[in-house]
Amino acid sequence: MPVGSRPAQENAQPSGPVAVPTAIAVRQQLERLLVHPLFSNSKRYPALLAHTVEQTLKGNSSELKERSIGIDVFGRSPSYDANADPVVRITAGEVRKRLVQYYYDSTHDGELVIELPIGSYVPVFHLPEPPPEPELPAPVPEPPQQSVAPPLIAVTPPPHPRAVRWLWAAALAVGACAVGLVAGSALGLVGGGWYHDHQARSTPPSDIDRFWAPITAGTTTATYCLGEPAKSLEAGSINSLEPPSPNSKPEPLYFRLHQSGLFALADVITLTQTAAALETRHKAFRVVPASDASFAQLREGPIVLIGAFDNIWTLRVTQKLRFGFDSKDGVALIVDRKSPKQTTWATAWDLPYEKLSRDYAIVARIHDSTTGQPVIIAAGISEEGTESAGEILYNPVYLQSLLAKAPPNWEQMNMEAVIETQVIEGHPGPPTVLAVEAW
Repeated sequence: MPVGSRPAQENAQPSGPVAVPTAIAVRQQLERLLVHPLFSNSKRYPALLAHTVEQTLKGNSSELKERSIGIDVFGRSPSYDANADPVVRITAGEVRKRLVQYYYDSTHDGELVIELPIGSYVPVFHLPEPPPEPELPAPVPEPPQQSVAPPLIAVTPPPHPRAVRWLWAAALAVGACAVGLVAGSALGLVGGGWYHDHQARSTPPSDIDRFWAPITAGTTTATYCLGEPAKSLEAGSINSLEPPSPNSKPEPLYFRLHQSGLFALADVITLTQTAAALETRHKAFRVVPASDASFAQLREGPIVLIGAFDNIWTLRVTQKLRFGFDSKDGVALIVDRKSPKQTTWATAWDLPYEKLSRDYAIVARIHDSTTGQPVIIAAGISEEGTESAGEILYNPVYLQSLLAKAPPNWEQMNMEAVIETQVIEGHPGPPTVLAVEAW
């Protein structure tokens, strides 16, 4: 229940069921959030969150405006232009996303919830939801003996949202621990090179089978490499194949245990949907964060790269391709290196998250000369682009829209495509293929 503009009671202990979080409980939860890597690795995000929570607890929520926050938290002058300097809006948008990521991790179930609603700088506080009551199935009346009862159809109720979230968190934990998901040996034979011939089977291979053939071939373990939105990438590290330099101080154990909270939901959706192509062929694969993926590790077998600006390996691999990612003059964009002046696939970095109306992404299926391995890429400028790009990799209808623009012998070629998706209320629409390069 939101606290609103009234101060929360500091030490009141309600006699009946608790309806409103106390200020003590809110501050304790705030401390948990601020030490989590989603916030502790930044200066701006914890500053804004702590300021808005504290002012709300003190009853000053009416003063939480963009200009006042810019002055009090970020040291802007009283006359600063909020339109030209949208630091408050950008930071608030990131805080909202990181709060969602934090509470999406099932390890935080049962904790008090702090939200920052869209369009407001006043946080609201909710008590944790109690676990749902198990639903007892309705008794089925016995049919009269003189008649034959119709067959019963078992209807499975939809999973509770908390159960769905647990499943996502489990997938995230897999990536965090870099656990290999071994599904047995791969079907098929390696035919003397990168591509392989499918074994004779009763039905011809689908387009999905043929597209994923370089990844599912052979017996080596494939690697899913996911980006980490909560980590910043240094541009200078793109050209280096060395792992990121270690921190000046050891990473706390809490950071390592909760690495799972740093993955974007769109990346996990793409992982879980596309992994079916490997699981049905008993192909062994593992999931690792981009910062933990070493060059030697990626040389061991096929690679699937998910995410762009939060995945250093995607940036490294695509910098040698016709279509790649770049960031300049406050704009994130996909560049066409054959026609650099005509690139229009771009999004401003300071665009408020809720105003994103379209996103762009790259889908690629190549043989990477640096690692010597086949690589499949699904990477968007924003998370929505990544999720839409992932749909091409597992939805035969959308994959066909890409293959329709590819040469007839595409199976023996490298391919790269730029796609566009419309974004409505934070959800991507169907992917539209804008350009295809094959070689």
